[in-house]
Amino acid sequence: MRKLRGIVIAFGLLLCLTATSVSAEVNVGIGISLPNVSIGINLPLFPQLVVVPGYPVYYAPDVATNYFFYDGLYWVYQDNSWYASNWYNGPWWTVDPWDLPVFILRIPVRYYRYPPPYFRGWRHDEPPRWGLHWGPQWEQQRKGWNRWNRQAVPPRAPLPSYQRQYSGERYPQQAEQQQRLHQQHYRYQPRTKTVRQQYQQQQQQRDEQQPRRYDTQPESIQQPPTRPDKVWQEQPQPRSPQQQQPPAVKQPPPVKQGLPAGPEVQQRYPAQPSYQQRGPAPAEQRPQGKEQRWQPNQGPEQKQERGFGR
Repeated sequence: MRKLRGIVIAFGLLLCLTATSVSAEVNVGIGISLPNVSIGINLPLFPQLVVVPGYPVYYAPDVATNYFFYDGLYWVYQDNSWYASNWYNGPWWTVDPWDLPVFILRIPVRYYRYPPPYFRGWRHDEPPRWGLHWGPQWEQQRKGWNRWNRQAVPPRAPLPSYQRQYSGERYPQQAEQQQRLHQQHYRYQPRTKTVRQQYQQQQQQRDEQQPRRYDTQPESIQQPPTRPDKVWQEQPQPRSPQQQQPPAVKQPPPVKQGLPAGPEVQQRYPAQPSYQQRGPAPAEQRPQGKEQRWQPNQGPEQKQERGFGR
């Protein structure tokens, strides 16, 4: 009876341990699949990077992981996965084995500070046998990765030494701040096509994560602004003092008194009636006779006696 009870207790403990290990593996797997993950690396200072002889690669002998620098990026091989970052302490993103640069694959085994168990038995002065690890399909796709002219090695990328001043609490945590500082202080452009693709993918992911500035604004602000040249055409232009004065009326040339105006002057400037004449007809139309004097309150009989009724 006691033996049976001990078997049941041992079986229960085994089930608990199995469930705990399975849940831990699931959590790690989910964390690795996410972009910009934390892989447990916490460097208080900028690491010491040493040149790998004959390769355009640096390695970090004092970091407790397989830590490298190549073509403007930091590279880490940990838990059978490759990670990359443009800052020495992350955050990191995963890199698919199909997209790894060839000189990362060619790093000799001796420069892996913490090599995985399946590296045992491989030559230390040769690169790892990635074809055995990732399978024949990968080997066929990346055929020729371990053959190159060792006399024609590309130059090494300069180290981003500006990051030495960002340590401890000064280390930027936000991806936008890291990107801004990196663009200001590090002008190197990657030479490798796969590294350029990594830069572009990370930039695209940051742009998708950032909200648009006009998503939360009203519709009136979302409309495109009026073109400046169109507004300039619609606005009236200021006039000069000469343009603001009304046009001068063209006056006829003066005519000498006592001489009639010529036919050209009469045709271009016809005589206009004068609105100031309110008296009797001109002198040549008046009847000749006794001088007319105005007298108030003259009746019709008086006018006829003096000749005005004719």
